[in-house]
Amino acid sequence: MQPEPLQKITREAYLDLERKAEFKSEFFDGEIFVMAGASRKHNLILTNIISVLRNQLIDGPCNVYPSDMKVRVERINKYAYPDISIACEPEYFEDDHNDVLLNPVVVIEILSDSTEAYDRGQKFIHYQFVPSLVEYILVSQNSHEVERFVRQKEGAWIYSRHEGPEGRVPVGAAGCELPLWEIYRT
Repeated sequence: MQPEPLQKITREAYLDLERKAEFKSEFFDGEIFVMAGASRKHNLILTNIISVLRNQLIDGPCNVYPSDMKVRVERINKYAYPDISIACEPEYFEDDHNDVLLNPVVVIEILSDSTEAYDRGQKFIHYQFVPSLVEYILVSQNSHEVERFVRQKEGAWIYSRHEGPEGRVPVGAAGCELPLWEIYRT
């Protein structure tokens, strides 16, 4: 579910406000959407994924970023906070603040009851406008299940589903993988 907009502003004003704010808000074409906090389960899954990816990427050309890194979808004038994003060298940022990533290759969203429809629908459509994005990964909080969408050269997206504690999700764009037993370890 997408939150209700508060007011219409420029992207420059949004960035200025956001950099001073005590809470996170997304921006879409002049409207600000306040983000809700995450559950304990969501945060544990997020921490596990970041740890697994960081350990695999530490000596390579890619970096993993948690949900405080904004991603700009320039074509539709949007700033979003993916739960996790991965970018590989060379990384591009909007300005010297280095808090708005322009070229993620992977975006990971952890599904919740309140965000699942948005993450699967409109948000995924929006992320498809990021030319560098190769993989979109959805992680369930309610079962050992991860869904992966991989962009093909002609623009189509190929879907795969990975489940169970023995499952492993390849993250090909970054040259690593996510073992499900590690994602869901609490």
